Amino acid sequence: MWDVHERLGGRHAESAVRAIEDRGADMLGIVLRTVQNAVRGIRMLPQREGQDMRSGAPAFGTPENAKANIASGQLARRYRLPYRTSNASSSNAADAQGAYETEMSLWGAILGHGNLIYHAAGWQEGGLTASFEKLVLNVEMLQMMIEFLKPIEVNEQELGFDAIKGVPTGGHFFGEPHTMERYEHAFYRPLVSNWQNYENWQLAGGKDATQRATDIWKQALKEYQEPAMDPGIREALDAYVAKRREQIGSEEP
Repeated sequence: MWDVHERLGGRHAESAVRAIEDRGADMLGIVLRTVQNAVRGIRMLPQREGQDMRSGAPAFGTPENAKANIASGQLARRYRLPYRTSNASSSNAADAQGAYETEMSLWGAILGHGNLIYHAAGWQEGGLTASFEKLVLNVEMLQMMIEFLKPIEVNEQELGFDAIKGVPTGGHFFGEPHTMERYEHAFYRPLVSNWQNYENWQLAGGKDATQRATDIWKQALKEYQEPAMDPGIREALDAYVAKRREQIGSEEP
């Protein structure tokens, strides 16, 4: 798998459209070289990222980044290539900045029809670090996006005409069989979100989303059970790791 990794601004003229155009040329050049070399099994899944030209730091989850990811997806489909994109942010913490930048990246990936989303959960500090809290928050976002993309089902059961007929004017649906049969699974159930009112939220500890994410990953690790593995396979893997460590060495590259 090949990953063509470019930055808006840093490796192109200071223009989103110029960077996207250059990316198209990069894509075609790599495809031609791949065909000429007759390399089997290699696929090119391009993506776009941004760069802050004031500081030189990578910039993810920006409007330009999202638009470029959508346009790159169009180019990939034009050339009939699979498209690799990312769910990234530049925030140094699992905070509001990380959330809205990740949401922008995720929309760019979805609207660009990405075939593979790299770094889908946990990416932080422009990719220099990963965070358990960010991973949990991103899983929530991914689950919500998956649920959003499901088509709306329309049938007699979903429309609930019988339930409507059975409730008089001024009544409610809380005790209706239609409600009792469906209330636990009819709508998305969040992993992290808290829907309590303010008073009950305070009584429960007043934890924000990041703190709740900490509780979730700690509980997941506590409940984790290592999958069974054939002892022979484990020994072979351990031997391979030891051999590669010896070959690579411990000195700085």
